[in-house]
Order: sequence, then structure tokens, then C-alpha cells
Amino acid sequence: MTGVVELEKARLNLAIKRGYRNWISQFGESFDKETRLSQISQKTLALLALGRGRSSFFLFDLIMNLQNLGSGFEFNELTPKKKMTILDRHLFLLDRIRFEYMKRLDWLKYYPGEEFTIVELIVNFSQLAHNLYSKTPSLSRRHPLYNKFNKMNILGKKELVQKLIPRALEKIKDHPPIL
Repeated sequence: MTGVVELEKARLNLAIKRGYRNWISQFGESFDKETRLSQISQKTLALLALGRGRSSFFLFDLIMNLQNLGSGFEFNELTPKKKMTILDRHLFLLDRIRFEYMKRLDWLKYYPGEEFTIVELIVNFSQLAHNLYSKTPSLSRRHPLYNKFNKMNILGKKELVQKLIPRALEKIKDHPPIL
């Protein structure tokens, strides 16, 4: 049984290495199985938060490698069912990335999932997603909408945080990451 566990660990480590190879060459940072969103640079986080073009490729590439589905270049060759699997993880991870960006803007105090590594968020998606989606990020006391946020019910709070995402993306457009 230990041999099977060790083989699975080795496969995961290879998938992580493949998944991060384009990130390492593009962003000039080191990434590994222990990397959390809080540990990546502002420049990298901002690019990933945009969620389109090259940033989507980097997320697809990582997710597909960790799911043993090839590289992000092969996304369009996947079956519709596998594409949906990748897109679900992509949107889930993209929310966490944007929440991390909002936290760095001092708009959020906490967001669900920040304690997990990027690899854990992807590999354990099936176990984590429902629970994390059911929780609401916590607005920072310094945000101008903090008092309004605290008076809202859970759905109102979720909606308010989601409505802040386009404003956060505007901040990125005002100071775009250069790569």
C-alpha cells in the first residue's frame, strides 16, 4: 500500500512541476506544491486576476497538468465534459485570485480558501468547492461599505463582494502588470 501512495505522490509532484513550468518562465518566480495565493507577487496576481487571454492560459495550463489532461494549449481539444471540469476549477480559482487581490487592496479581511495552497484548491476541488462557495468573504473594516455589509444577510453580503470585483479589475487596468 505504501508503494501506491508513494507512486501517487510522485505523479502529483511531476504534474505540479509540469503545471508550474510556464508560470516560472513567464513570471520569474518560484512556485511549488506549498505556494499559496498570498505568496505570489502583486504583478503576477494582477495578471491572473484579469481572467482573460494569457491569464486564462496560465490557469488552464496549471489545472490541466494537475488533472493529467495535458497542457493549456490542448484545452480546445478536450471533450465538452472535460472542458466543463476545467472551467469549473478555473472559475473557482479565479474567484480566489480576485479575492486575494481585493485583500491586498485592503477591501477584504478574509476570504474562504485563503488557507489552502493553489495545488490543494485545484486537486481537492471536489471536496472544497461546495464548502468554500457557501462561505462569504469578510469585508475589511476600512472599506467604505463595511457598515452596510455588516447589516446585510448572507446573500446580500455575497452579492456586494461580487459587485466589487469589477471595481478591483478597474484598479488593475489603471496600473496594468507589465510582463
